[in-house]
Amino acid sequence: MAREDTIYSAFLSWRDYLARIVSRIVPPHDIEDIVQETYVRACQFQSKHAIKSPSAFMTKIARNLALDYVKRAEWRLTSSIDGDAESQLVQIQQPADEPFDKVASGEEFAHFCEAVRQLPIHCRRVFVLKKVYGHSQRDIARELNLSENTVEKHVAQGIKHCTHYMRKRLGTDRRGSPLRRRPVLREGGR
Repeated sequence: MAREDTIYSAFLSWRDYLARIVSRIVPPHDIEDIVQETYVRACQFQSKHAIKSPSAFMTKIARNLALDYVKRAEWRLTSSIDGDAESQLVQIQQPADEPFDKVASGEEFAHFCEAVRQLPIHCRRVFVLKKVYGHSQRDIARELNLSENTVEKHVAQGIKHCTHYMRKRLGTDRRGSPLRRRPVLREGGR
């Protein structure tokens, strides 16, 4: 049997399994694209050695493609939020504080991204699907093969962690008020 026939047969028999693996990592509307890309990559793979286990080979490709998708999505989110924050600052047009606002906004966003990156991987996936992509708890539960209660707990954990992290970094209390700090003495005793 030719190499292409082996890959094609393995793909057909393992297609549903690959879709289930990918569905635990990416949003539902991207599963089919990643599964198809898995087949294309498997066919394009050139090696002097025969592939001993086409199903394991394609499983690895599918998983890597899905993880790459998540990384690109996080990068796009970061880029788009940066762009949105800048455009909102321009629309507000407060000339007296504009440089300060830009710096503060950028710092806040960077802190938020770091807070999200620190979440455990499953919690981060759930949090991003819910808060970034706007998926319902039911859809996320189905997608990641979790209970809705678990999804709710991950979202709550993500919100709690991000809120605590942001407050700690930005120096605010639970109400969002600045923490009292010692006054800085300037030249001349002021």
